[in-house]
Amino acid sequence: MLRYLTAGESHGKALTAIIEGLPAGVEINRERVNEKLKRRQGGYGRGKRMAIESDKVEVLSGLRGGITLGTPLTLLIHNKDWENWESIMDHHNKKLPQERIVHNPRPGHADLAGSLKYRQEDIRNVLERASARATAIQVAVGAVAQEFLSNFKIKLQGQVVSIGRVESKALPQIVEDKLYDTALYCPDSQATEAMVAAIDQAKEQGDTLGGVFQVIAEGLPQGLGSHVHWDRRLDGKLAQALMSIPGIKGVEIGIGFGGSALPGSQVHDEIFYSAQQGFYHGTNKAGGLEGGITNGENLVVKGAMKPIPTLMKPLKSINHLTKEPVSAAVERSDVCAVPAATIVGEAAVAWVLATEILQKFGGDHLEETLTNYHNYLEYITKR
Repeated sequence: MLRYLTAGESHGKALTAIIEGLPAGVEINRERVNEKLKRRQGGYGRGKRMAIESDKVEVLSGLRGGITLGTPLTLLIHNKDWENWESIMDHHNKKLPQERIVHNPRPGHADLAGSLKYRQEDIRNVLERASARATAIQVAVGAVAQEFLSNFKIKLQGQVVSIGRVESKALPQIVEDKLYDTALYCPDSQATEAMVAAIDQAKEQGDTLGGVFQVIAEGLPQGLGSHVHWDRRLDGKLAQALMSIPGIKGVEIGIGFGGSALPGSQVHDEIFYSAQQGFYHGTNKAGGLEGGITNGENLVVKGAMKPIPTLMKPLKSINHLTKEPVSAAVERSDVCAVPAATIVGEAAVAWVLATEILQKFGGDHLEETLTNYHNYLEYITKR
């Protein structure tokens, strides 16, 4: 069973992850992992924190000579901003300084609910872990999953579909040009210009913007996931993974909500067969999933991100100790983080797909997994 745990606070010393269950024999290219981390920090509309950090992963265990050992893989990302917060976030000093204490919860964050649940007087004890800073280590974990998936010729790409009310003409396919050199990781250049203008306007008004991204996976075999139990359906696992990303409030697979307004004759993908392709569909409105199982078409999943709730012109709130009306606390934040969420979403989908590959094909070493995989492909082809 493939699984991972992460730990760390936004302004703590470091972020860590332990990955368990990755087979031996998988080559991990650290530069490719770091490139994913760099992309998460990019995108127009990011805040000052990204100018401080320069995320790079360090491997503490489970790897030798760039190849996994089959033992737990430990990843670490140092927080450079720790130098400015060491006295405030000290692990042992019981007399912490009073600066940076938070009593005014921010609407839209975990501040109020978390402080009530965990009985915290200082909301910082909640917001430090609830912060989207934790997604840095999740991207590293997802990048490791992509290193594994590359052995099966499975490719993934995240793309920005919309920012605010500006929608692109993005197609549900991977683009090979320099997508990540663009301002917003959007393949539609005209829409990108309008999106940048919308972000600039929001910044001038002290406001924030959300949007929608899509993650596309190519090269998936038929048969990942299951219809047998509710918790084995792949669409459910993908939805949970994407909804666990901070700020994500909606998930679509294929045409998603749009299909609810159409008759069935315009929604479902007709099935064909050829000796070269085997079974295939004439369209892909299902987004590569039917009955919770991959059907051989591209997987297309969308995530809707709400506007960041930390505003430079803060909303009304209540001091959770005195119960007096106040303005919400202001923490350093972004105007728009949809491009970053796109990279996090790509990582989340990669992780789910890697777990499904191992669930179906098993193996303690990559060669064993690949043998089982190719035997299955041969069976599918001969059907």
